[in-house]
Amino acid sequence: MDDADLPRLSANHVPLSPLSFLARAARIYPHRIAVIHGARRYTYAQMAERARRLASALGRAGVKPGDVVAILAPNTPEMLEAHYGVPLAGAVLCTINIRLDAASIGFILRHSKARAFLVDSEWAPTACLALADVPDAPVLIDIVDSEAPGSERLGGMEYEAFLAGGDPDVPWRLPGDEWEAISLSYTSGTTGDPKGVVAHHRGAYLNASGNALAFNLTPRSVYLWTLPMFHCNGWTYTWAVTLQGGTHVCLRRVEAGAIFAAIAEHGVTHMCAAPVVLTMLIHAPAEKKRPLPHSVAIATGGAAPPSTVIAGMEAMGFAVTHLYGLTECYGPATICLWQPGLDEMPLPEKSAFMARQGVNHPMLEEAAVLDPATMAPVPADGATLGEVMLRGNTVMKGYLRNPKANEAAFAGGWFHTGDLGVMHPDGYIEVKDRAKDIVISGGENISTLEVEEVLYAHPGVMEAAVVAAPDEKWGEVPHAFVTPVDAANPPTEAEIIAWCRNRLAHFKCPKRVSFGPLPKTSTGKIQKFELRQRLRSV
Repeated sequence: MDDADLPRLSANHVPLSPLSFLARAARIYPHRIAVIHGARRYTYAQMAERARRLASALGRAGVKPGDVVAILAPNTPEMLEAHYGVPLAGAVLCTINIRLDAASIGFILRHSKARAFLVDSEWAPTACLALADVPDAPVLIDIVDSEAPGSERLGGMEYEAFLAGGDPDVPWRLPGDEWEAISLSYTSGTTGDPKGVVAHHRGAYLNASGNALAFNLTPRSVYLWTLPMFHCNGWTYTWAVTLQGGTHVCLRRVEAGAIFAAIAEHGVTHMCAAPVVLTMLIHAPAEKKRPLPHSVAIATGGAAPPSTVIAGMEAMGFAVTHLYGLTECYGPATICLWQPGLDEMPLPEKSAFMARQGVNHPMLEEAAVLDPATMAPVPADGATLGEVMLRGNTVMKGYLRNPKANEAAFAGGWFHTGDLGVMHPDGYIEVKDRAKDIVISGGENISTLEVEEVLYAHPGVMEAAVVAAPDEKWGEVPHAFVTPVDAANPPTEAEIIAWCRNRLAHFKCPKRVSFGPLPKTSTGKIQKFELRQRLRSV
């Protein structure tokens, strides 16, 4: 076809960016309540104005296009506004996990070269310790939330005053190139130091659109923020809910009573959470529970939910959607889609099907289970193991300043997840194991190598290995196997755990410790598979 004389113009080509979602929502639903947080309410017109003020204020504070702006905060309006105001300034948003210790936060601030740092007052003490090892101090903005228990500050400008200094009429800037970075998220991977996952505007736009489609979001949707917004931008629901003009209900703390109360008070229709939250809701005390006024759609992922948990949620009136993904693919990459006849299945059979990771997300080109040696698809027999691999527009740009990791991650033209799975005859993927030994506890990734390094530093430890142990509440928790230096006088379990808690974020620490020789291969490599088998046979 002779179409060479048909140029790309501003009339027929606009860079894809989720920033356009807020501009549209503010125009179509200016008086619709966009955000609820305690007694605070913001309409979409107000949300857009606050995002513009934030973008302008950041620019006036010296933040330039391409700079990184970090934020350490729970699910509050300020965290949501940062997902629009920061990229609107042309900057890159770096949301930091509030459960991390000061050393990890300090590494992220240094590695990202953050130009500005927004900190919720509750985490000011941790942030202060983290900043002690950051040579180039970023611009500090203190967030003081009326729902917060503390009021400590870092000495920066208070957030509302910072916004007041911004221009509410700053131009609505879309990126010049949709490949521009929109966010930088750090994931621990399998090394002690986290890797910086760079996401682009195009991928964020597409993944958010896919979420809105797959999760049936509408302008009537009321979304409860139980999933942390710092987890790969809230799996891009920070943008997906806005795309449809739904209401964001912020929740500072994930507690069963608060969740049931929010559902009843605000008419919540949708929420996302790790399986540990589902378990918490199922086993909540009777006085905390409230009958659901209607069916509530809940998407879960992070670790595979046991079929019994899915059954328990369905029995309470929740409609469960199982998602699978990684920070490297903007959160959801596969979805266990409904199939004809599913609703008529007996609940145990239905729950077992829903526990699969499923098929590719609407905006992901392809999810497959391949033999990593040949890159050929494994037989779709539900038994042959291969590596789950992804490709498409919702895969990260790459790891920041880490060419070796990028080469391995993208080898053979696919993104390697490192997860081992099978392909069922119906085309649904089921993950069977994590090849890289990551422990996923309550939706948090824990590097076993990082924990082992701390264990090896103990004077009474000769060898150590950490594996995932099944846990009813958290899904998985770290379990340490230790060979002591002096078998006749070994350290106690309590001593080992206390040693770790003094050096790591508490959620990373082993919950139990076993002592004795470690199983090894002929080349001296510790056989973690056998250690996991020991725990499963207990």
